[in-house]
Amino acid sequence: MKKAVKLSLFMLLAFSLVLAACGNKNSAGGVKVGMVTDTGGVNDKSFNQTSWEALEALKKDGKVGDIKYLQSKSNADYEPNLNEFIKGGYDLTWGIGFALAEAVQKVAGQNPDAKLAIIDGAVDAPNVESVLFAENEGAFLVGVVAGLTTKTNKIGFVGGMEVPTIQKFEVGFKAGIEAVNPDAKFTPIYASGFDKPDEGKAAAATLYDSGADIVFQAAGGTGTGVFNEALDRFKTGKKVWVIGVDKDQSLEFGNDVTLTSMIKRVDVAIKTVSEQVVDGTFKGGQTTTLSLKDDGVGIADTSKANVPQDVLDKVEDYKAKIVSGEIKVPTVE
Repeated sequence: MKKAVKLSLFMLLAFSLVLAACGNKNSAGGVKVGMVTDTGGVNDKSFNQTSWEALEALKKDGKVGDIKYLQSKSNADYEPNLNEFIKGGYDLTWGIGFALAEAVQKVAGQNPDAKLAIIDGAVDAPNVESVLFAENEGAFLVGVVAGLTTKTNKIGFVGGMEVPTIQKFEVGFKAGIEAVNPDAKFTPIYASGFDKPDEGKAAAATLYDSGADIVFQAAGGTGTGVFNEALDRFKTGKKVWVIGVDKDQSLEFGNDVTLTSMIKRVDVAIKTVSEQVVDGTFKGGQTTTLSLKDDGVGIADTSKANVPQDVLDKVEDYKAKIVSGEIKVPTVE
């Protein structure tokens, strides 16, 4: 039975560093790390890209040796891509996204000596480390921002697919809105995948045309279309907002349309587990859920560019209540 463990990011990092000081089992320069993206691709401006940038940072710092990614054009690519790294002798193979869970489970079982890890999926295998996030908690905070910022009292959500991981964003976001603005109308729309920017653009257009002035997207590459629709409207003098996801998307799409972004510290998760392989502390067989308490989710520091301080103060108040347990944010299993 899988052993579920909830640990602090900083406890994990500290533990890795302590053991590293006692002597590494592997030389950093010799450790090879591979990464398989989901269909959103490595340039999704979201968590695939964040994951790859984290590996690039590790290589630049000399903490790992060779790194490589393989992009998956369809679900059928997951197993072959994972196996390519394992057959190539990579010390750690990452699967990025819940969609890879089944493939990681199968490949791990077929290769018990290989080390694998997955973001956003829980895999029950002794040679796999799984990292999940409390997306609902981070989404609640940007819901507070949206609920206190909307001028039309209409707020939208665009999800990449109607699956539990993305539904966690939706229910948390809706709860945050309702906590501060119960009169606001909330409308979710789901696309058919994370690599459908045209669907994201069309969904955003539908929401904005219906009067929504804020749209939160949790859609990977599909979310690029949401931003493009907002930018097109901005160019014609129409002011609408997008709430980004996973990373600070104002850095990519600018502050003219990015109200704030919900952050998932995928980068820290990638670095932590990858360094465990270097340190010889990788154990596998555990699932770590990173939450607000761990600073595993939150809102972008650049939020102050467009979000008034009194709203940010309210966000901090709600964050403290969630961390203390006073508020239990709804979720989806």
